[in-house]
Amino acid sequence: MRDDVTRDLPAPRRRSFLKGAGALGLAAALPSTLAACSGGPQSTNDTGGGGSGKDRTLTAVIGYGNDGSWDPTQTASAFSMAANNHIYEGLLDTDPITRVPYPALGTEVPADPGATTWKFTLRPNATFHDGKPVTADDVVFVFDRILDPKTPTLAKGFFESWLEGVRKVDDRTVELVLKFPFPDGLSRLTLAKVMPKHVFARPGGWDRAITGLAVGSGPYRQSAHHPKSNTTFEAFAAYNGPRPAAFKRMNWLTIVDAAPRVAKISGAGAGAQIADNIPYANIARLEQGGLTVSGGAGMNNLFLMFNTAHKPFDDVRVRQALHYAIDRRKMVQVALRGHGKPASSFLNEGNPAYRRAKTVYGYDPEKAKALLKAAGVSGLKVNILAVNVSWIVDCLPTIKSSWDAVGVETTLAPQETTAVFTKMDQKQDYQVVAAASNPNQFGLDADLIMHYNYGPQNLWMGYTRWAGNPVARQLFADMDRATRESDPVKKKALIQDYIDVVAEQAVLYPVVHNELMTAWDPRRLTGIRAQPYPGINVLQAKWV
Repeated sequence: MRDDVTRDLPAPRRRSFLKGAGALGLAAALPSTLAACSGGPQSTNDTGGGGSGKDRTLTAVIGYGNDGSWDPTQTASAFSMAANNHIYEGLLDTDPITRVPYPALGTEVPADPGATTWKFTLRPNATFHDGKPVTADDVVFVFDRILDPKTPTLAKGFFESWLEGVRKVDDRTVELVLKFPFPDGLSRLTLAKVMPKHVFARPGGWDRAITGLAVGSGPYRQSAHHPKSNTTFEAFAAYNGPRPAAFKRMNWLTIVDAAPRVAKISGAGAGAQIADNIPYANIARLEQGGLTVSGGAGMNNLFLMFNTAHKPFDDVRVRQALHYAIDRRKMVQVALRGHGKPASSFLNEGNPAYRRAKTVYGYDPEKAKALLKAAGVSGLKVNILAVNVSWIVDCLPTIKSSWDAVGVETTLAPQETTAVFTKMDQKQDYQVVAAASNPNQFGLDADLIMHYNYGPQNLWMGYTRWAGNPVARQLFADMDRATRESDPVKKKALIQDYIDVVAEQAVLYPVVHNELMTAWDPRRLTGIRAQPYPGINVLQAKWV
């Protein structure tokens, strides 16, 4: 089974990921190592090795495809988001685990998070990977794109509700103007990666960003990019920021199939030192082989999404019945091997804003039958359109057997993630989608997580056909009110209250939250921390 979930967190202009024709002229204007980004699929993904001792190449295995969008303003690709965190910088970046912001291109974190203007001075002598200096114009360029109402980007949803605009003060100073006090915005600045205007404002520049061109100011520069194979990196010698490169070269292999991914990191002749997305069934064997295997518990979840324009899924009782029918504890024990928990809220239990929802879908088949009867539904046949992520596929039999047991004849249709969301983008009819999601890629704050999934112009709400529902309209108003609340205690209460509505409606709702496992060789690497979201971060790692 495949583990490619690069599009499980969809972004606008999904089909534009495949564009790039007409933009090849940009490569000729860039250094040869950057022009290599136009490289196509390769016959092997073992390129980029070499070196010895401290100069040897760090080889990583990423369990997600590297052929999604690389544009930092719109990507939700697990591979490219992880890579971009090593290539690009924001004004502030965040610790990959705590998500506490620290100065990156900006020289300091604003002293007053509750102010309505934040001024940032850029790091002296910061340069992009092509040797050009980072200027205030580059910062304004990126924020203007994010906030442009005519440009659909994923990042817009993280900024437009609270950020009025960004203006240049001088060549090394910018000022952010907020619509109202919004302290959570500081950690979100890592999502606005500063990109060189002289590269990406050129004709075809954004198309090249989508297809793999990456030019930042971070500690690693992209040296080659081979879609469906591997991406290589080199330490950027001119980097003068807070997270200098510890590895002279890195080679990130994309291996979405579980068996070869595990094989690449295991055994005496292991070809890699670290791998993410480790199947639960392989943990014990890898540990016996001397590897460290550690999990990160967060928002990663299997969710069900209902097409509310397809009867009877417009009836909240039917959606609730199908949730009550699922034996979640069996799913955790059998499919996840104990590495997960039944969802008791939209948020996972470790989230700072978590509160047990008023509606919790415990296993109650009799209640499920009663709700179906009250809705006047009998003889229901459901086809579950599912992504073929391996752990999702492992969970599907529990859903089928649970639904069959309450008289809902269920068929499973797992397929490539791309195929599933292409159907969604084309507005094809469907009944229920089962897929994986992890908004922790973008941050921990509940406002961000909920707006990523719910909102009147939200991509997910377009898939569910629910945004016009009166309950939905009130929900969106309540969400906006919570965003604007300055008192943190009141804000948390408002968020928890509207999450209760999300739980009750069960339009798009998690079934289980699970751990994501990372394995590495502690005899070779130190400073590794397992993330609760896809990918790896080695900005504080080094050779033993």
